[in-house]
Amino acid sequence: MSRIAVLGMGAMGFRVAQNLLNASHEVIVYNRTKDKAMPLLEQGAIYAATPREAAEQAEIVISMVTDDDVSRTLWLDKENGAALGLSKNAIAIESSTLTVGWVKELAKKIESQGAVFLDAPVVGSRPQADAGKLIYLVGGNPEILSQAENILLSAGGAAIHHVGSIGQGMAMKLAVNALFGIQVAALAEIIGMLSKNGIEPAKAMECLAELPVISPAAKNAGNLMLAHNHTPMFPVNLVEKDFRYAIQTAQAVKALAPASTVVREIYQEAITKGYGDDNITGVIQLFI
Repeated sequence: MSRIAVLGMGAMGFRVAQNLLNASHEVIVYNRTKDKAMPLLEQGAIYAATPREAAEQAEIVISMVTDDDVSRTLWLDKENGAALGLSKNAIAIESSTLTVGWVKELAKKIESQGAVFLDAPVVGSRPQADAGKLIYLVGGNPEILSQAENILLSAGGAAIHHVGSIGQGMAMKLAVNALFGIQVAALAEIIGMLSKNGIEPAKAMECLAELPVISPAAKNAGNLMLAHNHTPMFPVNLVEKDFRYAIQTAQAVKALAPASTVVREIYQEAITKGYGDDNITGVIQLFI
């Protein structure tokens, strides 16, 4: 049994903490508002008033928050940042979806204090977290990963891929999300075009689903579109943020990203039209 701090009680962070509790680990949780953590506290989790306080009590600290700005405050706040509470032997794990540049900067800050760092974002959303089927994409020292592997599996992982050095796990995650977002936007556009040519969306998906041009992920997204089920699992607001980060990551190494740039504009339009809190599949509302 390990003492693990989980920072951020959003949809995914809460589930990670729940999975760790279910695996009989001692879990310390931090969130800006305590009420989101209450169901976990009732099951034995320990609440920390600040990220620093959480880190001071833990061997492993996992963060899962929305963006670079929140991550920066969480780890590096001058008074209450989690980095200030890390012991020399602690492992800091950033599982949020962030920019590669920020992750590398954060790693240097943490390592300069004698702790170690992994970027370990996940592929999967709420259902996968609940079912223990998340896929971790990890950047960092493989020896450190071997020490944290069982914890990541307990947190809801079904598979762990060591992608490479620090930042490369995050680069792969941004690539995965961009590829998925491009597929969903393209499928929404195609269904809209076919619908306006007199082919019912259900018939369009029936045909497309039998062809090798469609991925399993796009097929599932198409079925949600047909059901008008846009309950947020990967909200449009976060999709747009991840495209922005993917483009920034490409620009930092002078890589071209024309497809991501154009598709990001589609999700921006969806936000403008009021669909930002919908699941990614809500983008179809622009085309039907």
